Amino acid sequence: MDRAELSTEVCVAGGGPAGVVLGLLLARAGVEVVVLEKHADFFRDFRGDTVHPSTLDLIDQLGVRDEFERIPHTRVTTLDVVVNGVRLRPLDLRSLRGPNREIALMPQWDLLDLLANEGRRHPGFRLVMGAEVTDVRREAGRVTGVVARTGSGELMVTAPVTVAADGRGSTVRRRLGLPVREYGVPIDVLWLRLPRPATPLPDTLGYLTGGSMVITIPRPDYLQCGMLIPKGSFDEVRARGLPAFRDGIARAAPPLREVVDALTDWDDVKLLSVQVNRLPRWSVDGALCIGDAAHAMSPAFGVGINYAVQDAVATANILVPVLRRRPGTTAAVDAPAVDAAAVDAAFQRVQRRRARPTALMQGLQVRVHRVIADGGGMRLFHSPPTRVERATAAAVVRVVRPLGARLVGYGFRPERIKPHVLRGSGNDGPARLTGP
Repeated sequence: MDRAELSTEVCVAGGGPAGVVLGLLLARAGVEVVVLEKHADFFRDFRGDTVHPSTLDLIDQLGVRDEFERIPHTRVTTLDVVVNGVRLRPLDLRSLRGPNREIALMPQWDLLDLLANEGRRHPGFRLVMGAEVTDVRREAGRVTGVVARTGSGELMVTAPVTVAADGRGSTVRRRLGLPVREYGVPIDVLWLRLPRPATPLPDTLGYLTGGSMVITIPRPDYLQCGMLIPKGSFDEVRARGLPAFRDGIARAAPPLREVVDALTDWDDVKLLSVQVNRLPRWSVDGALCIGDAAHAMSPAFGVGINYAVQDAVATANILVPVLRRRPGTTAAVDAPAVDAAAVDAAFQRVQRRRARPTALMQGLQVRVHRVIADGGGMRLFHSPPTRVERATAAAVVRVVRPLGARLVGYGFRPERIKPHVLRGSGNDGPARLTGP
């Protein structure tokens, strides 16, 4: 088997939102970085693709808003929820301050292509597609890079800094031996596409009826729908047959009855096993976990991609001063010497900054899922609801709406790219690739 070697300053395992954004920011700041993505392209359906105001602010900071706007996407400023026939509007982003008061619904692969292309503008950025990380490298107990499998053989990456951004099933995290703390979620989600009904509807996040919930995310030409089911029950749902599944969707979300017959094959239904977990410790000597590798988020509030991006920004803000070269030095082609103690201290600072906002959001997600799973969310009203119930619900929504917009739009502790990252040096050369 052929073997190739790469030497760089930072190796990022995983080319999702956290990995690509971190690679872009480090390269922009003059740090040499290699990002390894196991797939040959970014095209994966039903991935997190709700780009919230917190991330739109970062798009603006990076100066790529014009390129972003050229990509087809849907934008929403309000989202309704229908509970037992009562339409409520708990989310209205127009109440936010600042220029971005909307959610952009953009396929994740398009966003990643945009960010990767921006990264390639910087000579210190290298993205290797089709490179699946299989192990970490160690020297004297310290992580010094990774081993990856590619179509042409084994790739050995040497780096004084390794960042795991390879998702909730992170190979790097497993090889580091970092234990994961699970927070039980009693539901899974079945994702599918349906045509838009002929009768236009307000943008609606979901329908809660009886004991069921159907999520409806508006796309330019279709609806991305999700049916919540008890965890581990997908085989039982399939055993009842596709007609029963379609009927369940129609009963929970009556406006979909006219289009649900477009679902004709179980191959068009994708299972998302919902997880909420978090690492008590995000790093070891030489390596740090961020994004889903450090904390898997549920689909609730659509914040997963945005929290991963926030992790990447915080990591770049904290790491760049540690890694920036002294004036007058040139880019190293072999793994450059760094202050190992300073790097490890920076990793710990990243966790201290991001762990609490992550825990707060995950706590909300777990509570929401438990309410939905035990049917509490569906018992808010009689069916049909009384006049008093309607009035009470409307009053409560008016009170919580501004808080909901803030939590969904920005979450807890949103990040901004620091000037020392944005300025960049632009003087770095690409990582050196050598072969047999």
